[in-house]
Amino acid sequence: MNLTNLSLRFNGFNIASAKKKLEALKREVSTDSAQYSIKRRSEILEFHLKHNSFYKTHAAGNFTNWESLPVLTKTDLQKPLKERLSNDFSRRNSHVHKTSGSSGNPFIFAKDKYCHALTWASIQALYLQAGVNLSTSYEARFYGIPQSGMVYYKERLKDVLSNRYRFSIFDASDQNFEKFINRFKRVEFGHLNGYTSTLVLFAHYLRSKNLVLKQICPSLTHCIVTAEVLLKDDKLLLEQQLGIPVLNEYGSSETGVIAFGSAENSLKIDTALLYVEILDDLNKPVPNGTSGKIVITSLFNKAHPFIRYQIGDLGVINLDEHNNTVLTNLDGRIGDFAILPSGKRVPALAFYYVTKAVIEDSGNVKEFIINQNEPHKFTINYVADIALNEVQLAKIEKALKAYLNQEIEFDIVKQLFLDRSKRGKLRQFKRDF
Repeated sequence: MNLTNLSLRFNGFNIASAKKKLEALKREVSTDSAQYSIKRRSEILEFHLKHNSFYKTHAAGNFTNWESLPVLTKTDLQKPLKERLSNDFSRRNSHVHKTSGSSGNPFIFAKDKYCHALTWASIQALYLQAGVNLSTSYEARFYGIPQSGMVYYKERLKDVLSNRYRFSIFDASDQNFEKFINRFKRVEFGHLNGYTSTLVLFAHYLRSKNLVLKQICPSLTHCIVTAEVLLKDDKLLLEQQLGIPVLNEYGSSETGVIAFGSAENSLKIDTALLYVEILDDLNKPVPNGTSGKIVITSLFNKAHPFIRYQIGDLGVINLDEHNNTVLTNLDGRIGDFAILPSGKRVPALAFYYVTKAVIEDSGNVKEFIINQNEPHKFTINYVADIALNEVQLAKIEKALKAYLNQEIEFDIVKQLFLDRSKRGKLRQFKRDF
């Protein structure tokens, strides 16, 4: 039994009312999506200009239309929460949460309780449409978890209430993966949900043992990846070793699920609750099909303004054949690029992809991260059963130099494990300057 809805209702989140409201909102979107967007944006903007002194100050100026409104950044929000809450809202009557900090700019934020209920109603509806019923499907959750103390037990209790079991991902040893497999043999899990890099790492282990998880746990129906970019080769690996369809979720703790869908297709954006823009470096809209900064407006959060909020990622949106707004590409995080001695900038995701294509020729590399120490110097830390030999190292270095077309130094270092964030995310590229 999934106790999530009961828990939400007990804590003041009217999930039943939110589900009815969400259905009505979807009907409005289907009738005239453009008019719906204009109406909802106008309403939330007017509310915060009237009831939120922080946003009133932030937006002060001669803005004449939506596109002249200032973009809200994470840095703008790094001040006490009480200074950012709307009138009549407080920690006591709002849902208060903290960002993961994976962008390097953590902050505390709030949602009014009805907005939070709408978010949960939307998540449940998106999953159900894809074939995952959160009321009946027991979730194998591959996420980070606090290692001790009351916060550890709080997370475990949340898992029980949400009909899921948490697989701690900080131990990627063979011994721990064997424990994972043994639990899948004993428990009828319905779906997997977790960080892309960890699920890919587990799939590599399954492949090394010539195992398919669906054969071990026949009740499994889907795998949902989230929080990190899913590359095509990794999607294929997951499908082969898990033996189930892979769904891709793109979201944030601040706004909920932004886009969701089958991993091989574009991801449908939740236009009922959110408005998504793609902007250039001057905060001007770019044409559909062009990469830029992802900027989100939460259409129903009255407790805290997220209006033209720069979430920190780069992506591409388009319209599909049904005129739905879809996310067609996720290009990584803003600022994730290598700066070469010539001044040339290389997108981190493309750089990582080239490295990945070569390094996996070895067949035994489990995962790796790239660190740019200086413009001319990189360190590649990797985890593998057997250290790469001189021939393999030379091949990797040759491919990278050919791709970058510059003389660059590389240190390729075998590690026992890679450092992750406190929540278990793996930042695949980091620049030290």
